[in-house]
Amino acid sequence: MSTSSYLRRLSLAINARDQELQPALSGFLLFLCLFAGYFMLRPIRESMGIAAGVENLQWLFTVTFLAMLAAVPLFAWLSSKVPRLRFINWVYGFFAINLLVFVELFQFQPDSIWLARVFYVWISVYNLFVVSVAWSLMADVFDNEQAKRLFAFIAAGASVGGLLGPALSALLIGVIGEAGLMFVAALLLGVTLVLKQALMRWREVGGAGRPGAAPSEHPRQPLPGNPFSGLTSVLRSPYLLGIAGFVVLLSTVTTFLYFEQARLVAEQFPDREMQVRVFGTIDVIVQVGALLSQLFITGRIAQKLGVRVLLAVVPLLMCIGFVGLALAPGFALLATLMIVRRIGEYAFVRPGREMLFAPLDAESKYKAKTFIDTVVYRGGDAVSGWAKSLLDMLGQGAGLGAMIGAVCALLWAGLGWRLGRQADHQQERVRVTASAVGT
Repeated sequence: MSTSSYLRRLSLAINARDQELQPALSGFLLFLCLFAGYFMLRPIRESMGIAAGVENLQWLFTVTFLAMLAAVPLFAWLSSKVPRLRFINWVYGFFAINLLVFVELFQFQPDSIWLARVFYVWISVYNLFVVSVAWSLMADVFDNEQAKRLFAFIAAGASVGGLLGPALSALLIGVIGEAGLMFVAALLLGVTLVLKQALMRWREVGGAGRPGAAPSEHPRQPLPGNPFSGLTSVLRSPYLLGIAGFVVLLSTVTTFLYFEQARLVAEQFPDREMQVRVFGTIDVIVQVGALLSQLFITGRIAQKLGVRVLLAVVPLLMCIGFVGLALAPGFALLATLMIVRRIGEYAFVRPGREMLFAPLDAESKYKAKTFIDTVVYRGGDAVSGWAKSLLDMLGQGAGLGAMIGAVCALLWAGLGWRLGRQADHQQERVRVTASAVGT
């Protein structure tokens, strides 16, 4: 089979049209590098969270939220001073330098509890920021119609990276140690910047900035607004407030499951090395399931049934799972529910959530989106973490917590369905506007 024939088959398989294969592959590889680096570090983070004390997780969540409150205005200020074309260079460069600092610190104090806590909080901030900025880039590069067809394949890069990361971690941990894995993650961040450059060049030719597309701000100009414009944009827009509510419910469901997982793993697997293996095994199962779903299911559901199905189906499954957990609590059921939730989030919820931003202006895609993905998400984590801890203190953590989780999941599903319908209407308005501009 010739190369051109192979490329045509690949374009057909991922639902890409003329000239879209190269940017789709660039987006795929960008997320592969990003998530390979993160998932090399994730099992280390989870074991450090347990080492710092399961009873202290709500404090780590609270400190993470406070760190977000301090970081987001700085992030917004930077975006108002630096053109979008170079903005990601600054953000990813900053986090790469942070990783190199941790390389030095862990070489000198590998068993420090306080360093473990600092790293846990830092990587919780790092993960949300680098992923949010990457999806902001995708929403900026591709228009809404392209996003529906290509975001599932691009998100599959995250799943491949999620598979590659734990494998690299297992292979290299005995050779280069935790500090060495952090150094490799910093190098992978550098590779994403090369891919970002290619995507921004294509944007002006065939993406959201091409001639005849809906009007948008030029990427060589800084974003308008002030350090708090992300917050004010959310408060002024019912649509963005709905997305914020969706994220709060998502984080609440996730936190309730996460706390139960940490508690049960600490009880059943007291050895730190075994804990890393358990978390790594769960990660591999999740990434395989998410990858298969992203390649063969997600894009077709988005095209044929709409974004609303992507956003509602996983919360409904979580509602059913929480009811089962309330009736028959146990590690096997909880692990299954965690796996289903994470597969569903990577394969359906996250791509669907990012599609909600594709029709919006650049300020919403970068500032408002980052505020929602970081401050709102971690704020939901902190509040739900304290709520779960209170239930545990009252001796009602498992049963009552599961029923509260079921109610939150049901509300999450309803809001996801409503937002998906609004996104479809928004897409139609953008299409009409673009047609009017073209004429």
